[in-house]
Amino acid sequence: MKQSTAKALDPLKGKKTSAVKFSLLFSSILIFRENQKKPPKTMQTAQPPNPRPLYDIIILGASGFTGKYVVKEALKFLNTPSSPLKTLALAGRSREKLVKTLQWAAHPSSPPNDVSVIIADTTDLPSLSSLCNQTKLLLNCVGPYRIHGEPVVAACASSGCDYLDITGEPEFMEEMEAKYHEKAMETGSLIVSACGFDSIPAEMGVMFNTRQWVAPAVPNHVTAYVSLESDKRIVGNFATYESAVLGVANMDKLQQLRRSRPKKPRPVIPGPRLPNGPTIEYQEKIGLRALKLPSADAVVVRRTLVTLMENPHGLPGINESPEHIGKREAYWSSVKPAHFGVKIASKSLLGIYRILGVGVFIGLLCRFSFGRWLLLKFPSFFSFGWFRKTGPSEDEVRSASFKMWFVGYGFSDSNLASERNSKPDMEIITRVMGPEIGYVTTPISLVQCALIVLSQRENLPKGGVYTPGIVFGPDLQERLQENGISFDVVSKTALPSHAPA
Repeated sequence: MKQSTAKALDPLKGKKTSAVKFSLLFSSILIFRENQKKPPKTMQTAQPPNPRPLYDIIILGASGFTGKYVVKEALKFLNTPSSPLKTLALAGRSREKLVKTLQWAAHPSSPPNDVSVIIADTTDLPSLSSLCNQTKLLLNCVGPYRIHGEPVVAACASSGCDYLDITGEPEFMEEMEAKYHEKAMETGSLIVSACGFDSIPAEMGVMFNTRQWVAPAVPNHVTAYVSLESDKRIVGNFATYESAVLGVANMDKLQQLRRSRPKKPRPVIPGPRLPNGPTIEYQEKIGLRALKLPSADAVVVRRTLVTLMENPHGLPGINESPEHIGKREAYWSSVKPAHFGVKIASKSLLGIYRILGVGVFIGLLCRFSFGRWLLLKFPSFFSFGWFRKTGPSEDEVRSASFKMWFVGYGFSDSNLASERNSKPDMEIITRVMGPEIGYVTTPISLVQCALIVLSQRENLPKGGVYTPGIVFGPDLQERLQENGISFDVVSKTALPSHAPA
């Protein structure tokens, strides 16, 4: 009775209900058809990288000990006249730390409003892919690289994003070349490690030395003597120390990796190799005592020379200008192969014994897990104060500098090198000098490499995993000289009938 009364009072009610249902059904059909035109959300990650990235450079690990100094150096070139760096972002795990880093790096000026902050983590692969799709070039300052580096290289190699880092870890560099060179060549990702103090001064320094040997003169052997100087105390950052400990601990893995890879032909160096000298050497010409340093420098230089042997005129660019082709070919035709080694030097014998003591501690203790724990738990004790977890103060950074002497032995005439029992009859000494190595020279080197990538990408190789020298050689020395790192010829000397061992 109530239902009948309701229908009688509102005869359109039933029709309204049907109309609403029809309207909802029709809307659902339209929405479904519209969605069919769009890829599902899960497909979005498979889309190709943005052809016009938001940023020229993203600095990953920007709030770390070295990263914040890289930010400070990069800000000098952000939106300045003739600089290719127009857009910049900082990436890391903590937004708060990144903001504080930007404030510190910009001081005493206010932080630029157009520098972005992005949350990313080397253990979060989607965040790394996102970084690569937002930038032309990624600067990776997150070490140790054997722990944190591979996911970043893999993301860049997959996306086609260019990549630079500041590692001095031979195992990491050689493993990345073995795993990702072909992929990077395919996608156009230029991956270059060792763009800091390891190993820019060594590479550019040895090439500068060998270029002084004007034909018919040829070099045979060049030794670099690294001297660290400071009005205060010299303090390195903990990540460098940790990398050294882990590098020595994993030396067997590096040898295994090298044995597993095809042997590449080595460059032919005129004359016999000089015999090894004493453990502790006194180099009279530069007034320093020295001890062999097992660094990445010699490894990186060797890789550059091997690549040069395969490409005698250097690596051609994607779409090189005729001017750059001429410059590249002229530069590499003047670089000559030579045996190369590195020694750490000191003015005092006590300094040498101190260096030797650190080497003994690391060599003995890193073989055992408990020993490695001790080394990493108490870095200041086992390094005699050279490394500490807090890093150096700003005053200590400002007061420090380096000198790197390159002592080259060779022949005044290449014909002499082929004679039986031949010995070098010529010596050329050159020198590279600059500010503190870890927090000033390293950022300068990295940022100058980055600016070359941004300004001359068409003149550089399409992609692949390479050393800095073979990629940036023709242009980098001039840029370093303009930014506080000097290159000098010290002496050219005719030797008596035999050269020092």
